[in-house]
Amino acid sequence: MSDSPTVPPAQVSAAPAAGGAASPPPGCPAHVPRRGTGHGNGAAPDPGIGPGGVQRLYGPGVAADPMAVYDRLRAEHGAVAPVLLEGDVPAWLILGYQEILHVTRNPRRFSRDGRNWREWQEGRVRPQDPIAPVLAWGPDCTHQDGAEHQRLRQAVNESLERFDRRGLRRSVVYHGHKLIDEFCESGRTELLGRYAQQLPMLVLTNLFGLPESAGPRLVTASRQLLMGTEKAVTADQYIQRTLGGLVTRKHAEPGHDLTSWLIAHPGGLSDEEVAHHLRLVLIAANESTTNLIASTLHMVFTHPRFHGSVRGGRMTLPSAVEQVLWDEPPIFVCPGGFAQYDMELAGHSVRRGDVLLLGLAAGNSDPGIRPQPGELMHGNRSHLSFTCGPHECPGQDIGRAITGTGIEVLLGRLPDIRLTVEPDELTWSASTWSRHLDALPVEFTPREPVRPARPPAPGAARHAALRELGGDEELLPAEGEAEAEAEAASGPAPTRRRRWRALLRRSRAGGRGA
Repeated sequence: MSDSPTVPPAQVSAAPAAGGAASPPPGCPAHVPRRGTGHGNGAAPDPGIGPGGVQRLYGPGVAADPMAVYDRLRAEHGAVAPVLLEGDVPAWLILGYQEILHVTRNPRRFSRDGRNWREWQEGRVRPQDPIAPVLAWGPDCTHQDGAEHQRLRQAVNESLERFDRRGLRRSVVYHGHKLIDEFCESGRTELLGRYAQQLPMLVLTNLFGLPESAGPRLVTASRQLLMGTEKAVTADQYIQRTLGGLVTRKHAEPGHDLTSWLIAHPGGLSDEEVAHHLRLVLIAANESTTNLIASTLHMVFTHPRFHGSVRGGRMTLPSAVEQVLWDEPPIFVCPGGFAQYDMELAGHSVRRGDVLLLGLAAGNSDPGIRPQPGELMHGNRSHLSFTCGPHECPGQDIGRAITGTGIEVLLGRLPDIRLTVEPDELTWSASTWSRHLDALPVEFTPREPVRPARPPAPGAARHAALRELGGDEELLPAEGEAEAEAEAASGPAPTRRRRWRALLRRSRAGGRGA
């Protein structure tokens, strides 16, 4: 796991796809003029600007500072701006908070079915183009409308709700300690590749019923797909083969896992639909949770107001996670739909079949709802980081659980963990869809491994001892609870139960006395 590769910054700038539109048709976003391009004075052309003077939403310029690009687009075009995707495919980027709400809450005006995409219909985007795996139609709920969307979304929601929530938390604790054991004796590590990128996929493969050994390759493949590299289509094919084989096995050997529950759901999902929903959860949950863990750790390490608050108990970890969701959403941009007819949106003429993208990071920083950038939101959950409306992310609480518990385990095991570089030496990479740290080098006092015993699967029935304890059903742990569960994860079963109850009572009593 320590050698798991990350996508290098050089891959951020993808070359135009072979099927991309070199000359967009009249009336599309690429024909909206960019004001003030400044190329008439003999200066070298800006590689971030494409045909018609339209901003490219990919490449090194966006990777360096996507928020600056969004601010410039907002100043030039308002709440909606024309942009170009990989292959110089035209699109509209929604920058305004209220406009994002409008698009997400009006599925009759904005279809999620990629077969309505004019660029696809007219052959300017082909299945082998890097942008196709994200925007083209697929048999899953995110690409459906109406009754079909409701049938598939209900199956996903009800299957995700079947997971034992404390069992999920114990799975995060177990995998977190197992990862930390691999580097805790060395006193230093690269935390992104050895923890943040690995933990979500290990938990997800367990939830799906996949072996742990499948995790590292799936991490790489899902990252390549979302980065829009030349390997995006091949990576997507690998993911679909892996999940298709899993569905076949689970017909013969069902278990306490998402795959088995989707197969058995009364909604009657086909094997293809089951595999595509597993793909959807895998890619979205892994990318967003990895980025959320890394960004939260970055904030804890580099911002004094959070460093002292989280570690000193003045700000809870869940509150810090919500602040990060406002300031550094795990997904910056996501598909918003295809216009069902010609319309005007925020002063722009949108044509039927145009693709609209939700600028989640831009919406969170919209001056109309957040006049002071970076201000504390004090647990306010009205951010757009998980979108909203009928297609709001169904697994957002699982992402919060993995993030909160995973960071609590890390800080509990390595309380003096700190960066080995100055904050301004850290670098970031970005694609159209997200931004992420390239590395997070840290050091700490070396410690002995704990070698945790494997807990019950997250989908299994609750342990009798946990049922006796009762308590709330919140996914994010109470302060100190993850450490209690961690210690309970090792040793003989009767000892684990007694230790777990004692530690949990002690942590809760400490919280009441604070």
